[in-house]
Amino acid sequence: MEQTKKRTEIAELGQFGLIDHLTKGFEPKDKTTRLGVGDDAAVIATPENEETVISTDTFFEGVDFDLTYFPLKHLGYKVVTAAISDILAMNATPSQITVSLGVSAKLPVEALDDLYEGIRFACKEQEVDLVGGDTRASLTGLVISLTAVGHAPKEKIVRRSGAQLNDLICITGNLGAAYMGLQLLEREKRVLRQVDNPEPQFKGYEYLLEKYLKPRSRTDIISALAEEKIVPTSMIDLSDGLGSDLLQICKSSKCGARIYLDRIPIAQQTSRLAEEMHNDPVVAALNGGEDYELLFTVPLSMQEQIMRLGLVDVIGHITKESTGCFLVTPDGNDITIQAQGFVQQKPEEVAESK
Repeated sequence: MEQTKKRTEIAELGQFGLIDHLTKGFEPKDKTTRLGVGDDAAVIATPENEETVISTDTFFEGVDFDLTYFPLKHLGYKVVTAAISDILAMNATPSQITVSLGVSAKLPVEALDDLYEGIRFACKEQEVDLVGGDTRASLTGLVISLTAVGHAPKEKIVRRSGAQLNDLICITGNLGAAYMGLQLLEREKRVLRQVDNPEPQFKGYEYLLEKYLKPRSRTDIISALAEEKIVPTSMIDLSDGLGSDLLQICKSSKCGARIYLDRIPIAQQTSRLAEEMHNDPVVAALNGGEDYELLFTVPLSMQEQIMRLGLVDVIGHITKESTGCFLVTPDGNDITIQAQGFVQQKPEEVAESK
């Protein structure tokens, strides 16, 4: 459909004209935004008795996303979700973002309009302001870099380093769906590569596609924790997979962990597609990544409060550092959790038996 649109070359607008065009209509809403787009720098006020929290993410075409099947509107939405998720993982409230682009000549202005439509929708939905950014030419495809800003009272900020012995390990949502959504898109891309008028087979797996293409940030969890007056002892967002992100908490907190396979929530569509593609849904949950859920720990004494939230699963507990980090199977076997991160690994390399 994009071929039927008018194609405006980026060179017709120039760098500053393009920035003005893309950021038109982004009116500041947050009370801490003193000056947004249009000057040399944004001006952001820090609320009284609060700290400022800042995070940056960068996404590369061909590494983090494939424009063959990734709609630009969805991409714009997703990169905002990813940026905001880092702020939420500090138990802070996101308030502003900046967006910088590296753009190749193959993309017309209209394509960037689609990208910014997704960014605009995400900003409105998550109540954050776009306050700046930049554009540059790119020789390697589309590059998107976002900086997110948020605020929180000093005593409410949660780090990765606070997990304590016997703390409960909690996660939001279900895991592995985004990874299986990506596998589905890649499968259809391969199958239909040489097909005229391709019709990809996505029926029955719409949830997986949404989890990969348009993940939603868990601002609801931060609000629910605040209402219950729960401050986690440690927290991280699930962007690299449960295994890698849990190990980050254990490394920072100098502790061990035991999580239980039968407590890890996995959606039916995730399990069904994994079986269809001869994959293991547990592998998807442990190493898939890009779920943008939250992994956090709380004292054992807060178990009843956590269960009342109805939004969280308790999947294990914190142990001494010397005991290591293990996934416990229903038959009682311990499997060593290993970090995979963004490096593609064979399924058999995900976990090594103790």
